[in-house]
This record gives sequence, structure tokens and C-alpha cells, in this order.
Amino acid sequence: MSEIISIKGCKVHNLKNIDLDIPRNKLVVITGVSGSGKSSLAFDTIYSEAQRRYIETFSVYARQFIGDLKRPDVEKIDGLSPVVAIEQKTTSKNPRSTVGTTTEIYDFLRLLFARVSDAYSYTTNKKMITYSDDEIFDLVSNKFFGKKVLIFSPVVKSRKGSYKDLFVTIKKQGFNKVRVDDELIEIYEGMELDRYKIHNVEILVDKLNIEKNDNSILRLKESINTALYNGDNSMLIICDDSLSYFSKNLICPDTGISYERPEPNTFSFNSPSGMCKNCNGLGNVYNIDLDLLIPDKSKSIYNGGITALGVYKDNWVFKQLNNISNKYNFDIKDPISKIPKKALEIILYGGKESFKVVSKSLGLTREYLIDFEGVVNFIENQFFQVDSRKIKIWAKKFMKNNICEVCHGSRLKKESQFFKIDNKNISEINNMDINDLQEWVNSLPGKFDAKKNKIASEIIKEISKRIEFIIDVGLDYLNLNRQTRSLSGGESQRIRLATQIGSQLQDVLYILDEPSIGLHQIDNTKLIKSLKKLRDLDNSVIVVEHDKEIMLQSDYIIDIGPGAGKNGGKIVFKGSYSDIINSNSITAEYLNSDKIILKKNIENKNDKFLILSGC
Repeated sequence: MSEIISIKGCKVHNLKNIDLDIPRNKLVVITGVSGSGKSSLAFDTIYSEAQRRYIETFSVYARQFIGDLKRPDVEKIDGLSPVVAIEQKTTSKNPRSTVGTTTEIYDFLRLLFARVSDAYSYTTNKKMITYSDDEIFDLVSNKFFGKKVLIFSPVVKSRKGSYKDLFVTIKKQGFNKVRVDDELIEIYEGMELDRYKIHNVEILVDKLNIEKNDNSILRLKESINTALYNGDNSMLIICDDSLSYFSKNLICPDTGISYERPEPNTFSFNSPSGMCKNCNGLGNVYNIDLDLLIPDKSKSIYNGGITALGVYKDNWVFKQLNNISNKYNFDIKDPISKIPKKALEIILYGGKESFKVVSKSLGLTREYLIDFEGVVNFIENQFFQVDSRKIKIWAKKFMKNNICEVCHGSRLKKESQFFKIDNKNISEINNMDINDLQEWVNSLPGKFDAKKNKIASEIIKEISKRIEFIIDVGLDYLNLNRQTRSLSGGESQRIRLATQIGSQLQDVLYILDEPSIGLHQIDNTKLIKSLKKLRDLDNSVIVVEHDKEIMLQSDYIIDIGPGAGKNGGKIVFKGSYSDIINSNSITAEYLNSDKIILKKNIENKNDKFLILSGC
């Protein structure tokens, strides 16, 4: 492999046909006045050509989906490695992307919780238990020896529904009785439950006396296997009105609530296995804001008091509103504040009913029908179910993005939040500052038994390494739950920098765009150490930068200028820091403090306020 990246005849944008050799496996700073051509060299030439060559290795079939990249205006480039560009403008806008997912720390946390966490019941907060087939048989035969037991398969646990088809299926399987909401019922034709109520349904598998003879033991084994098969690895035994739950899954011994054995996806808010179903793993949901829908309750519906409807029109909607007003004795020209509560509830959330009105003057009875979807329901349906972007923008005007009331912003389903390590669930860990997280992770080895410690040790090492990288780039004030789209350009770059250091890649060319932006001077040293760490892994690091400290610590400096735009595009200087301060470039003058940034004179020097007006 060549020792240099050689560029010949580069004329990209304002670059003036430059020839340049850049040393490999070094920390190289490209500097110069703004607009001189730094990014044209680093990103539009070096990165673009490396990316183009990589794509050329794809098959013709694959390239048709990507499109061919245009070759930069350069005669020749030699010595390129695979390149990673870390720009400020590449911050992910995906709401599912967080600091934890970007740095891979959350991925290792999910693995840790899947392997060594303890499960607790979300109703009793007691530790969940699990049994093998043999353990279940031994427990049942010993606990209920000489007693009459009823063996059930739980098929519905605290869910709404009519379950008409379920009862048909159970009957076809040869079972005749079910326990519905604590009552034993024989299945009859057309059997169904109240679909709006929460139900528990268990199939009666067997009723037997447990004795120590071959027939009893064989029948018990078969009944247990059948109950576990139909009950998704769970079963219920009732003896003398006492309930005992057993499961090959994790189960609450008191209530029979069971969880599936945890896997990494159980704790992923990007997977159906772990995400909160109400917010789809986003932590926030759009809800109608009544203050946006009805900003002024002194206005009438007729005059546009409900903003989504506008002023009165002779259409079906206002005819329905007139029907509602006839039923509840108000006028749509009345202020909304005077409308009866029940009537306003139907207007907003819908309703269906018929009623009759008797005309006193004519002695006639007229029948009206209210069949109204409701303004709130209509807007929500338009927002969530219609694909039109224009309609979604309209509906969004009446909505606010609120924290999900089911998962409370954790993004995870309820069961996932009841797996704990050191009495903390993964959401609580996710919301810790990086410094607190490091302290917690370092304390873990002493809190596991020998078996769990062996399982967790390698995972903890990987987590600790990545936490250190984040601290090294000065981002210890963040937490893993922070969305990457909320980060500044400088923060986003340093997060990606920490991720790249953690990936331990070698012989890669990294290009960064002013990573010191937004960074406190105290943390600048940490950033420089991280850049050097990346270089010491046998990588080439090119940084477009103005920061004096980074230039001082660099191996090689390229100064582009002398001016901006058409007055730039030339290599003014190339070499070490000790050489540039002895050169005649504008950068050297600033580094030597010979030039001072001009400040406009303030007319009143005693004025200690900065006045902003008309913003």
C-alpha cells in the first residue's frame, strides 16, 4: 500500500488544478479561510472518488438501483482507502435513531437484559418463576397427591372480545367445558362473550384424582402435556377452590400472568416483539388538542368556532349538527360554551341514535337520526389512515405530539419494562446520563452470581469500552434515549466518531468536518485524543478544521487559500505546525496572534445589553 494519497490536476469547484500528496495513517488538518476550497478537496474530491470506486465494484444489476456517481474533475488519485465521511449535515432525522442505537450501547444492553435480567410480575411485582416439563409433573404429583384436581389451559388472559370462533375451535378439538371469568360453563352452539368486556378463558382439559398407580400417573402426564400445549406452555390447576399456575415460560405464581423468555428483540422499540403497540415504539403519539380545535368557546359553531369545520355550509355535516341541536335543545348559533356537555361529546367523539320531535303548532311527529362520526375521530382517521400528505398536514394543525400514555415515553411494551437488573429496568438505564451509566455498569460484576457473571462479563466489557469512547469525545452529559435528530452538528459528528473508534476498523480513511464545533474548550483535548486513537488504529484521518489546538496536535497541515471563492483554491502551505507558523499565510498570522479579529465599535460602550428588535 502506498504511503501517500496522491492527487493530480484537481479542478473541483474553485480548486486551481492542484497537485497534492497527503501522508497516509496520519492526522491531517485541512485549513484556510471560509470558502477557500477545503470541503471541495476533502469531500467533493477525495470522498466522492472513493465512494465512486466502491460503487463501481457492485454488479451492473445493483448499480441500476443506486445510479452512477459522477467522477470528480481530477486527472488522477492514487492511494485511496475505503472512506468514511462524518459530516455535520448527515445527522439522522429518523425518530427511531437514538444515541444508544447509534453507538451500539443499547444493542449490548438488550443482550445483557436478555441473558441475565430477572422478570417480575407487573401486577404483584413478585419475581416470575419457570419450570421444565419434569419439574411441573413432580410439583403437581407431590402437591396434589390423593386430591381431586381440575386441569385447565389458559387461552385468553385479560383481553376483550366475543371469542365466538375460539369456542367453535375448542369444541372441534374435543373439549366440552371452559372456565370463563371464574365460572365453569359447558360450550353451547353460538356461544360468545360481551366483546367490550375484559375476559379470562381457560379450557377444562381433565378432572381426575391423583393416585400413585400407573394409570393415574400416565393420565396425569398426558393431561399436563395437553394443557401446556393448548395453553402456550402454561397451565392452571384448581384444587379445593385454590388456584396454582405452572408454566415453561416465566409465570407469576399468584396471578398466572406469563411472559415469553426474553430475547434481545424483547427490549427493542424497533421490533414488534418489544415495541409499545400504542405509539409503535416512538414514545410519542399525536393526539387532538381541543384548544387548537376550539380556540375560542365564545364563538358559535355557525361562525366557525370549531376550526376544522369552518363557518356554516349547507352540507351533510351541518345537517347532522342541526339534528344534534334539535335533540339537545340548543342552536348552532349559540356560543360553544353554552352547548350541553353530552351534545358537545357527540359532536367531538361521535354517536348514533334516533329520536322524535313533536311540532306543537302542527301536531306532527318528526323522526331524526343522528349518525355522526365525530370531528375528533374524523381528523384522527384522516391523519393515521389516509396516505395523502396534504390531508395529513391539514389534520396535523389540530394535533399535538404528546408522550405516550401507555409506555410513558419508554417506547417499550409493559412486559419488557418488568425485566430488571439491580432493580432497574432497561428504560431507566436508557435515561441515565453517560457518567451515571458508566458508574452503574462498573458496579455490575459484584451483583451477579458466578453463572450470571460469566455470561455478563464480555457484554459488560463491550458496553464499558463504548461508554469510554463517548466520554472521550466530551459527550458525557447525553443519555442513550436522546434522539440523534435533536443533536447539534458537532455532537452528531462526535457520536459517529465514538462509534467508529468502537468499531475498531483498520486501514480506513476518515474525513471529518469541523468536529470541534459546539465543543467546550475544556473537552477539546478529549476530542484530539479520540482523533489520535482513530489514527493509531492504522487509519488515515483528514479533518477540515479552524481550531488552533487541533492544528497544533496534527501530524500534517494543508492550508488552502489565499482568499475565498475565485481568490482561493490554491495550496498555500503544506507541512507541520512548526513550519506553518514560520510561513507567510493568513492562517500563520492568526496562529501567531499577529492578526486580531476586528470588532465593530459600539457607540455606547457603557451599554451592557444586546438589543434584539423585530425578530
